[in-house]
Amino acid sequence: MTEEIDVRSDEMIASRRGDGDALPADMPAWMQKWIRTIDTISVRFGALLSWLTIPLMLSMVYEVVARYVFTAPTVWAYDISRMLFGAMFMLGAGYALQKGVHIRSDFLYRNWTVKTQSLIDITMYVFLFLPAMLVFFWVSADWAWTSVVRAERGMETAWMPYLGPIKMAVPVAIVFLTLQGISELLKSIYAYTRGEWA
Repeated sequence: MTEEIDVRSDEMIASRRGDGDALPADMPAWMQKWIRTIDTISVRFGALLSWLTIPLMLSMVYEVVARYVFTAPTVWAYDISRMLFGAMFMLGAGYALQKGVHIRSDFLYRNWTVKTQSLIDITMYVFLFLPAMLVFFWVSADWAWTSVVRAERGMETAWMPYLGPIKMAVPVAIVFLTLQGISELLKSIYAYTRGEWA
């Protein structure tokens, strides 16, 4: 006998958070204001960031056509595509957290009560996530700024692009991810006190 996987509960966990428009009426006004503001920033930044797909696609198409049709490969397309994809991946982390699609052990999490889920989330955000984000920001900001100041260049290809701008994407991504983590922490606090997710 095969047991059916409860896909619906996984989808509910991943999509239980909207864009901050339908927050409960009994949620404190200050909490609603912060959650709406942060979620709006994450959603709008994610939408803006999605436009990087176009130059990423165009650079790859240009490279394929130049290489295989005109036998004239570029020296820059590999670096551009790698940098754009890396920037999209890093900078989209806050948006992904707002949408609830980061990796989670849902096979355990979905079976817990809302109070247990929210208590685990609160504990993780306060003791692991926020301290780690502070350390990552401190280290990555120094790393990126050093790259800018030294005019560091990539040595993997003949184009040798400046690496400072792409390295700056890491601390910027951490800022957006940390902001969204604060919103998620507030949602978890509400869920713990009320026994239901906002």
